[in-house]
Amino acid sequence: MPQVSRHFKRREFACACGCGFDTIDSETLRILEAVRQHFGAPVVVTSAARCRQHNADVGGASRSQHIYGRAADIKVTGHPAAIVADFIEEQFPWASVGRYLTFTHVDTRTHGPARWGRNA
Repeated sequence: MPQVSRHFKRREFACACGCGFDTIDSETLRILEAVRQHFGAPVVVTSAARCRQHNADVGGASRSQHIYGRAADIKVTGHPAAIVADFIEEQFPWASVGRYLTFTHVDTRTHGPARWGRNA
């Protein structure tokens, strides 16, 4: 699979249902690269592009940024999700951030930023 950036392969962003949808927005990717550089640790993408059917199957919002290839749920190896969310909010104040106990959601929606979750 081809690299889409220095640290990420296209397959990391593919819809988990296997449909082949694997789009990732360049601004979202830029944020993920900055996270990787800042923490010096692997960024694990747990969910990114989702086709509409898979998004519905996992209970995603009907207008989820995942269906547009503009969102990623991530974990940074060895770093708490709250610290990752703090970094993204500080460095990319225009990005949307969802705070969860075990992962961080980031997206580049047009009408953002949105903030939600733990300590939002």
